[in-house]
Amino acid sequence: MKFNRIVVLALAFSALALTGCSKKDGAASSKITKDNLKVGFVYIGSVNDEGYTQAQDQGRLALEALGIKTQYVENVPENADCEKVIRDLIDQGCNVIYTTSFGFMDWTIKVAADFPNVKFGHCSGYKRAENVSTYFGKAYEARYLAGIVAGMKTSSNKIGYVAAFPLPECIRGINGFTRGVQSVNPDATVEVIWTNTWYDPAVEKQAALELLNKGCDVIEQHQDTTAPQIAAQEKGAYAIGYNVATPSAAPKAYLTAPVFHWATFIVDDVNSILDGTWKSRAYWEGLAANMTDLAPLSDLCAPGTKEKVESAKTAIIDGSLKIFEGPIYDQNGTERVASGSVMTDDEVWNMGWFVKGVVGTIPSN
Repeated sequence: MKFNRIVVLALAFSALALTGCSKKDGAASSKITKDNLKVGFVYIGSVNDEGYTQAQDQGRLALEALGIKTQYVENVPENADCEKVIRDLIDQGCNVIYTTSFGFMDWTIKVAADFPNVKFGHCSGYKRAENVSTYFGKAYEARYLAGIVAGMKTSSNKIGYVAAFPLPECIRGINGFTRGVQSVNPDATVEVIWTNTWYDPAVEKQAALELLNKGCDVIEQHQDTTAPQIAAQEKGAYAIGYNVATPSAAPKAYLTAPVFHWATFIVDDVNSILDGTWKSRAYWEGLAANMTDLAPLSDLCAPGTKEKVESAKTAIIDGSLKIFEGPIYDQNGTERVASGSVMTDDEVWNMGWFVKGVVGTIPSN
């Protein structure tokens, strides 16, 4: 009898161990269907920030409009708190999760390794796994169009750019914008100030004011606040927003904004999960896929701007205009792209230098 009791106990402990292992797969231990699908979103800001997070949340709202259950957490810092939030969402039944900021990348990969049956999408990063895709929009295409707007509006030929972090994401945006500016106004320059912020109205407004005090009369930005636009209005200058259209924030300054349509990817991604065709991928699309666009122009834009923008947009979509086609020189006059050559997607994605016409430096760290 003693031997039988030992066998029974051993079998019981084995069952408990197996139960613990399977629990690691969390909410997605079975096939994902519309009935059991629950999509979680991890946001760096507020859904009412009039910027990046509000734009991301349009993707979530598009899912809800299709009858899909969603959940989100706002104002998540880019540190270990992110990991806890992701795990909490899985504990609450989310079997698809989108982490929407670059700094969430490593935490996403870490948690994904523990939950192979949960599908993840990470925005703007470069690390993938069997159950992790990356996604982003070719914002530099819309920024090129915004550059046309700025180049046609400036009187001083000095345009300011309030930039977030010296990451390739921001650098290629500055370069695309500058290429757009110079396509209509070769004499104009774009001066950059880094804030090392995504969302800090006070810091971003101060950076804009510094550029305005240097004589810039149009301000572009790569942050999630409307503070640079407000600064431009206070100084009697003009501004271009980012992420979503914000004409009410500074109605006497606002010209337009490069915007994202995150629902384009999110809805497509979730549909591929439901129809069983989902595979890890690096999604990076722009104007042609309606992933990015330029918001409607305000009445403050220079005459003829609409026609120039529409012509360039059509050419980008049909491929006759390639934004990073040579010859392209960097700000030091060195040829970076030869005549007749076009930068590859990989080269654009990893851009770490400024094109001719940009005033400013890229910190070495």
